[in-house]
Amino acid sequence: QIFNQHNAEAPNLERASHRMAQMEPNLDHDVSWFLLPSYWAKTVVALISFLCFANSYDGDFVFDDSEAIINNKDLRAETPLGDLWYHDFWGSKLSSNTSHKSYRPLTVLTFRINYLFAGGFYPVGFHVINIILHCTISVLMVDVFSILLGGLQFSNKGRRLNLAPKSSLLAALLFAVHPVHTECVAGIVGRADLLCALFFLLSFLGYCKAFRENKEGHAFSVFWVLVSVILGAIAMLCKEQGITILGLNAVFDALVINKINLLELIRKLLYKDKSLENAGLLRKGLLFRITLLMCGGASILYIRWRIMGTGPPAFTEVDNPASFADSLFVRAINYNYYYSLNAWLLLCPWWLCFDWSMGCIPLIKSVSDWRIIALAALWFCLIGLICQALCSEDSHKRRILTLGLGFLIIPFLPASNLFFRVGFVIAERVIYLPSIGYCILFTYGFSLLSKQAKKKKILAVAVLGILLINVMRCALRSSQWRSEEQLFRSALSVCPLNAKVHYNVGKNLADKGNQSAAIKYYREAVRLNPKYVHAMNNLGNILKERNELHEAEELLSLAVQIQPDFAAAWMNLGIVQNSLRRFEEAEQSYWTAIKHRKKYPDCYYNLGRLYADLNRHIDALNAWRNATVLKPEHSLAWNNMIILLDNTGNLAQAEAVGREALELIPNDHSLMFSLANVLGKSQKYKESEALFLKAIKANPNAASYHGNLAVLYHRWGNLDLAKKHYEVSLKLDPMAPGTKENYSLLRRKLEQLQKKGG
Repeated sequence: QIFNQHNAEAPNLERASHRMAQMEPNLDHDVSWFLLPSYWAKTVVALISFLCFANSYDGDFVFDDSEAIINNKDLRAETPLGDLWYHDFWGSKLSSNTSHKSYRPLTVLTFRINYLFAGGFYPVGFHVINIILHCTISVLMVDVFSILLGGLQFSNKGRRLNLAPKSSLLAALLFAVHPVHTECVAGIVGRADLLCALFFLLSFLGYCKAFRENKEGHAFSVFWVLVSVILGAIAMLCKEQGITILGLNAVFDALVINKINLLELIRKLLYKDKSLENAGLLRKGLLFRITLLMCGGASILYIRWRIMGTGPPAFTEVDNPASFADSLFVRAINYNYYYSLNAWLLLCPWWLCFDWSMGCIPLIKSVSDWRIIALAALWFCLIGLICQALCSEDSHKRRILTLGLGFLIIPFLPASNLFFRVGFVIAERVIYLPSIGYCILFTYGFSLLSKQAKKKKILAVAVLGILLINVMRCALRSSQWRSEEQLFRSALSVCPLNAKVHYNVGKNLADKGNQSAAIKYYREAVRLNPKYVHAMNNLGNILKERNELHEAEELLSLAVQIQPDFAAAWMNLGIVQNSLRRFEEAEQSYWTAIKHRKKYPDCYYNLGRLYADLNRHIDALNAWRNATVLKPEHSLAWNNMIILLDNTGNLAQAEAVGREALELIPNDHSLMFSLANVLGKSQKYKESEALFLKAIKANPNAASYHGNLAVLYHRWGNLDLAKKHYEVSLKLDPMAPGTKENYSLLRRKLEQLQKKGG
């Protein structure tokens, strides 16, 4: 049922006392919407928010999940828990020059718990927690919006009253089904925003509890103010935006608890009015509470600064091109344009993209650019709202508009580039908290329209339509976040100029073995961004594998010229030069890669291969030993050491290395095979046979395993077993080198034995 303007408020509300302030006009009087008891309202919000994102529960790890979860050593049990407090979100040391300084240890801790309970990297558990968190936050929004839209009132028994049940339900539904939240919920890395929002809201509700026992506004609970500060600190340890709740609590205190008229206060401050003390600042303890909030916030920031260090995070121009512009005018214009795009995503969340960098939004460099209109529209709306929030004679209107603007703007400030450079152009995840302000303003606007409209039911049906469209959009967007292929391809139509989008589509295709299609997207990425070294590196790798060595060398040489410390490109350049038999240049490239990345086991492995080709055996063994020291599970390096020692007749040393390798990697069948060969040559037939059989059990379709076991049996004199395994080997690979000749020798020997026996 849709209720009209003059319907009664929620049933069974206890009679309100006037401890906080005199009653204000009720927003629900003007809202044509459903009226539900609190329990049912929260149940509906929870179910609808679950419906929006439920189809993401069995999605893969996508995009940033690889770095933040799969490649993050802080999730593994062998990493001490204490290290989480000194590492950034991606597992790097905060003191490192390459750290992004994103300090979110509590979020990483929840990932670690997920990993431990699941027994590995299984994404279902990670996704389920994200969905539960969003549902919980959406339910909490019912209480938060009831305070922000209806005011803070308590009954004689100390129960908080919901004076805007219809408005708070509508605002909570708008929040729950907003498609811009999909990145936070369906992308596992969005856990940081969800946890931050959870403790952000708990901090706000805790601050409100400080006034539960208030008597005519003259008393409050210091305990709950301190609890609010602690919850704000926890929010910040989940994501940096969490600290902004302390500022919002102060704004709420001034506007709702003390009912300060900001314009009047500014006037009194300017004219040094002696009646300032009567404005409520001192009488109701506002200054004391704000001092507590400021001291708490300053302490939190100081501790974080001490842990993080003084160095700013290292970002590149492609991450945030406007921040690298030389002209202050260009920076200011583009920052404001980014703000207008964020606002548009809240208003019309249809064009969503996992990444908005790398040419997705070209810089505005002149006032003749038509996109200046978006800036003008944004500031026209903001100035209009600010004027109404400050100058309206309706105190109820002033309060709601100021709170709406506060919750829209203040949580967005850390992402605004005003205080420090951020590593993105637009990030949908950072709008999760500011969308609270959007929902307040939307609901208030709906109430104003309802007040003026003659056919209120039509207006309510229109809003229901918006909610339904958002639910469908959330479900569609969630399905796109289920796999990298769908996610990356969905961005092609939104940001066709984004080089990173083409790069990621290409990488996804290359990982699936479709190199021809991958080349097309990598080339487009390089065309869109001629300095995109990662695209050059990956394209060079594919061309190298296709034996198009000269073009590969050109691309990799250009990549290291653009970014001289790009260790992976130096290593790949060395591989290409080695294939071109330019050994001295290859060696120099390998050592340059190691210079820029000291712990680079793959580069030592490739350097060892180069030395082996040059018959510099000692150097090769040393390089491979370095690879295994840096990465003990480096199977290829161990194998090459065993094979080289075997080929040079150092059987005892080869056996020792093989046993050492199998202790570290006991289930590696290639190591079993190599060691079995060595043991067979050392006439340790029984042990060699056991290793061959174990390797064959692990990889039964390897022709060489059967062929070499047949050779062992042939030497050992077990001719029938030798015949059996020669035949299996030839069946698996009729062209197996040496096997056909050995099999022919065995057959002749068997024929001779049969003749003698005859």
